[in-house]
Amino acid sequence: MKEKIRAIKHFGQNFLVNNSVVSKLVREASLKKEDIVLEIGPGTGILTKEIAKQVKKVIAVEKDPRMINILKENLRDFKNVELIEGNILRFDKFPIDYKVVANIPFYLTASLIRKLLEEKNQPKEITLIVQKEVAKRICAKPPKTNILAISVQFYALPKILSYISKRSFHPVPKVDSAIIQITPQKQETNPEKFFKLVKLGFSHPRKQLINNLSVGSKKEDIIPLLLKNNIKPTQRAETLSTGDWIKLIKML
Repeated sequence: MKEKIRAIKHFGQNFLVNNSVVSKLVREASLKKEDIVLEIGPGTGILTKEIAKQVKKVIAVEKDPRMINILKENLRDFKNVELIEGNILRFDKFPIDYKVVANIPFYLTASLIRKLLEEKNQPKEITLIVQKEVAKRICAKPPKTNILAISVQFYALPKILSYISKRSFHPVPKVDSAIIQITPQKQETNPEKFFKLVKLGFSHPRKQLINNLSVGSKKEDIIPLLLKNNIKPTQRAETLSTGDWIKLIKML
């Protein structure tokens, strides 16, 4: 790594230093010349450069003020890169018709994905490097679903494209990573009602579904709704798919 820059722990910085992984991430994102790409946490700009070669414009949002001057120097030859210093979770200047490609700080994963998917102006596609185990959780299916998986799958179709060795980063993190792609889908179900039901269902994950869902309601009212959707009252929340939850919310 050429830049003598110390990673700051509370920024969750693990700089991507493997050029072959950079190329793979850009390739997996299937970028086109007319694309506008939002990159979060560009670090020293190793990924930014490769994205900029492929697309119309890159908007790179960096929280660490130390990195801005480094990025300006490293990206001085790229006129299609806009650098913005700021916290992506407070960002509100999303472009129209854009994609997200990024190696994000691990601590940011759940909150960032939720923000992107809940935005009125959603990205067309999200391609990220995240922790391997988190990627698996996001893509989980019954009988091992979880609130994170349901939260993402309510809005989008996620898939793991490949795994990445922890040796591809500096400093080296404790765990391996994965490239995950999330493709937003149109959703007609009311999000507020949906997540209220899901949180109730997962309130005590080891309990039977009927015990969680009957809080504030009568079991005899809930059981017929479950059975109509081929869900046994004795099942646990982790055995239901996103589609199962959507069917239930439409009947309540």
